[in-house]
Amino acid sequence: MISLLKYPSAWTPIALSSILVMAWVISFATIGAPARQPDEGTGAHLFQIWLMLEALMVAFFAVKWLPEKPTQALVVLTIQIVAVLVACVPVFFFKL
Repeated sequence: MISLLKYPSAWTPIALSSILVMAWVISFATIGAPARQPDEGTGAHLFQIWLMLEALMVAFFAVKWLPEKPTQALVVLTIQIVAVLVACVPVFFFKL
């Protein structure tokens, strides 16, 4: 597993999810819990772009590494998917 984390296709999705979680935490700490808005704002559009890029990066990793190193790739793929789900929790929790 550690050998695969050297490649950008493995750590980039995890890093981007971590950055989004930090942005959520900073936003909650400074502004408070988000209120539902009638129209999507910039934050919602950035979240949608992030989610699409994240899906493409995870799919690329799976296509590239699952055939070569299936056991290690499954571990990293699980970490990537969990990181994405953790970053999406505030959206589902606050129904944004």
